[in-house]
Amino acid sequence: MPLHVPPAPAPALRSVLAALGSPTAVREARTPALRSAQAPLSPELPLPVHVLDRIGPGGVAPATRLAGWRFLIRDSGRAVAAADTMLTPDGWAFSHFFEGPYVPATELALRQAETVTPHYQPRLLSVPALYMLALWLHADPEADASGGSLAPADLLVPLAPAPPGIAAHRAHRVTDLLSLMTRRITPGPGPLLGSPA
Repeated sequence: MPLHVPPAPAPALRSVLAALGSPTAVREARTPALRSAQAPLSPELPLPVHVLDRIGPGGVAPATRLAGWRFLIRDSGRAVAAADTMLTPDGWAFSHFFEGPYVPATELALRQAETVTPHYQPRLLSVPALYMLALWLHADPEADASGGSLAPADLLVPLAPAPPGIAAHRAHRVTDLLSLMTRRITPGPGPLLGSPA
């Protein structure tokens, strides 16, 4: 398998396992699939979630930051939901469960990426300015998953639903997709997207 899934921080995994074991957390989640699960639920495929804070014209380098870890929650072999964790002053903690189109889209993109060569480290890249989530295939499979920036050899695969004009589930070179995203964002006379107002 050409994907090198990085190990999640142990406290992040423990927090998700604790939430799955809590009837209150599962019952109060807005995820009917978790409440109706018959088989034991298991968190799998941990992916670091990075946020693209800044997209700007004129060669402004995109800035990314680690925002959390996401686990796909499986019931009887299929992903039915996801669990997000976040970094707090006390370390990694469970944030919330959710379901929706990005869960199967993530699973599909990962299956498609397994057929790609060379080896990649899978991550998720959130682009809040476009309400977009992409599978980020980082070209350095041994890199520290909590850091790093977009590199020219990386690939980005927008997940469905993708913004209008951006093809979902199609691998794009970083520079090509950044150029397309920059054109989709029309900065006004104010500060760059992601910079303090």
